[in-house]
Amino acid sequence: MRKLLLCLALAGCVGGVPGNPVPQAARLSAEVLTLTLSDGTVCRANWVAAPVGRMEGCGPGYGYAVRVIDNPNFLRQIWTGLTSALGAEGAVAPLAEVVITDPAGVDRVFASPPPVKDGF
Repeated sequence: MRKLLLCLALAGCVGGVPGNPVPQAARLSAEVLTLTLSDGTVCRANWVAAPVGRMEGCGPGYGYAVRVIDNPNFLRQIWTGLTSALGAEGAVAPLAEVVITDPAGVDRVFASPPPVKDGF
């Protein structure tokens, strides 16, 4: 009986089913949303063509929604205007909130570009 219990316990440890990868980062360029998952998978979608959609070719599928912040702070407006005036239209990533929905229906919210962290 002990051997049977030991075998069942070991089988439970070895036979675990891994969960879905967790979204780690979401970043925007002028047209592309790049999603990085915890297993190293990188997925992309054209968020300009579809600000709300689903990344079907990305593991089990992740939903996304991009909400651009239309009136960013004054310094960002100056920086964006300056880069556009210098011919680098689209060089500054848009300021946005990105919501990623995993296959279990859990939402994770990211800021793009990511906030600057304190410290060095």
